[in-house]
Amino acid sequence: MPVSIARRSLLAAVAALALATGSASARDDAPIIAAASDLQFAMTEIAAAFRAETGMDVRLSFGSTGNFARQIREGAPFQIFMAADERFIEELHRDGFTRDAGDLYALGRVVIVAPHESPLTPDTELDNLAELLKAGQITRFAIANPDHAPYGMRAMEALKTRGIWDDLQPVLVLGENVSQAAQFALSGNATGGIIAYSLALAPKVAPRGTYALIPEDWHDPLRQRMVLLDEAGDVAEAFYAYMSEPAARAIMKRYGFVLPADE
Repeated sequence: MPVSIARRSLLAAVAALALATGSASARDDAPIIAAASDLQFAMTEIAAAFRAETGMDVRLSFGSTGNFARQIREGAPFQIFMAADERFIEELHRDGFTRDAGDLYALGRVVIVAPHESPLTPDTELDNLAELLKAGQITRFAIANPDHAPYGMRAMEALKTRGIWDDLQPVLVLGENVSQAAQFALSGNATGGIIAYSLALAPKVAPRGTYALIPEDWHDPLRQRMVLLDEAGDVAEAFYAYMSEPAARAIMKRYGFVLPADE
């Protein structure tokens, strides 16, 4: 997304203020960012880069987008909301919980994964999953809870497209969010699962199994949007602007996200 001159100026000004007042104060005032679980590894790196460049800290809270949207309505003290599905932000904005409609920051993808010891061989068309399911060889299969987690919703849509959603019900294991679904899928106690591409690429996750990208037209797009909430302060505004900087964009690309300007 293009970065306005005003946003660049804000980032520089707040960084100068942080350097002048000291990093301890910056940590004390660190805003809380509610971030979708698919961002767990990417955002941790971006927050560290932001701290190194500006001296300012943010606190990251990872969870399912639907749960965060509910918490925001109940008054949770978040200053930025980074959703995995823009529809949740559109609804919050409509109901007066955000400053504006926010910005699209990424497009996500889903993958099928399996631990190394699994009989499942991930493939793009989910053919091996369908074969093993028919043969009764799928013991547990993990996705995020589609009731409130966008990556779970997209997993469900993909499985319905493939025609095996109903047959998977007896062995389906639901994670509270996509990060927990990844833990379940690669635990060794499950045959596999469908998780975020960004998690499958993470250095702490990638060695635990194999994956294949699922066709993006098998499910609704994962249009990921971020927004400043009403109580956002200067540091939150600076971090929001930083998400459009080259350093942050490079990290997002490394974790498999498609960025708006690259569509």
